[in-house]
Amino acid sequence: MEELRRRAAATAVPQREAGLVVCENLVRIYQTEGVEVQALQGLDLAVAQGEMIAVIGASGSGKSTLLGILSGQDVPSAGAAEVAGHDLLSMKRRERLSYRRRTVGFVWQQTSRNLLPYLSAAENVMLPMTYAGIKRSRRRGRAEELLDLLSVGHCRDRTPDTLSGGEQQRVAIAVANANDPRVLFADEPTGQLDTATSDEVFAALRRANEDLGVTVVVVTHDALVSEQVQRTVGIRDGRTSTEVVRRVATGEDGVEVLSAEEYAVLDGSGRLQLPGEFTERLHLRKRVRLVLESDHVGVWPDEAARRARSAAQDAAGGGPEH
Repeated sequence: MEELRRRAAATAVPQREAGLVVCENLVRIYQTEGVEVQALQGLDLAVAQGEMIAVIGASGSGKSTLLGILSGQDVPSAGAAEVAGHDLLSMKRRERLSYRRRTVGFVWQQTSRNLLPYLSAAENVMLPMTYAGIKRSRRRGRAEELLDLLSVGHCRDRTPDTLSGGEQQRVAIAVANANDPRVLFADEPTGQLDTATSDEVFAALRRANEDLGVTVVVVTHDALVSEQVQRTVGIRDGRTSTEVVRRVATGEDGVEVLSAEEYAVLDGSGRLQLPGEFTERLHLRKRVRLVLESDHVGVWPDEAARRARSAAQDAAGGGPEH
């Protein structure tokens, strides 16, 4: 009897997804001039240790709110959010400060927010180490190691106003890694840069990911930027909606080919968001018909949607599609 109770209790508790970063049914509600705004509406996300991913979404999708929560600058209203074992809902003020100093690093889009203008590049990198209690004798050496790794060692004694935008962002990545964080968050890190310079900054992020072992989460609205990472998570209306997974495969001719597969994200309640281009093309509205097959689920428009689609085709002079 006791064994049955134990099994029943175990099955009653939903199994939390594994990962260094885990969000489950995450909710963030704001009050603005008496109006309630739900920025996150039950978002799910899991990032494995060592991954480098991009989170993309249109303005207002909730991606910036998510970044603020994961970086410890904001507090969720409900749900669960953990980073490297830290419960972001229950952390006290002092724990949150320690979390931001030691567990996570952050790179802003605006280069002026990442670096102090009166300090050299090396001094900017050394500054976070003072808060973490790293010995003075070790700070300079680590700062120079990071700058060299990110190909900005030549900037060590120069102030930010003498650096290009790309150099400033690479120094900012060094600053974010100064205290050996578990996760590096970057908010539109190439948003103010041209394409060539953006490639240099992303190369620096990949180097940090591969050589320093830091997990990297980049938030962006730029789909082209997102193609430079292993996995892209799309957010729409405060929920994760799609994932694109990229893999390198070697063909029979020995040539490596990059493949990308897009998935819809199924949340814990069985909900998923169909891509907008799918619903528009098939005139899917309000309800759809589901058919369970042996190895997949079919999603079919209802009668009203079929009539709307047929009328649209007739108006275009194309006749029915087969």
